[in-house]
Amino acid sequence: MAKRLIPSLNRVLVEKLLQPKKSAGGILLPETTKQLNAAKVIAVGPGDRDRDGKLIPVSLSEGDTVLLPEYGGTEVKLAEKEYLLFREHDILGKLEE
Repeated sequence: MAKRLIPSLNRVLVEKLLQPKKSAGGILLPETTKQLNAAKVIAVGPGDRDRDGKLIPVSLSEGDTVLLPEYGGTEVKLAEKEYLLFREHDILGKLEE
């Protein structure tokens, strides 16, 4: 079993962030509430190549929080954890605090 996955080209490995089921005040939140589809970047590939063969690096880095599309990505299971693998251009944006 692999211990670490290094994505190829412009792919990004993310782990979905679980939204809290309780508010800060202790109120139980229903599962039907619209939640942000956010994930933490675990690993990034080296990037893609342009027509001249120059490397175009991935604009995301490990530890970034990103916004994912509702559908898509490839499910990957490593060491009993589930991750998603996306191409960089499929990620909707980077979330900052």
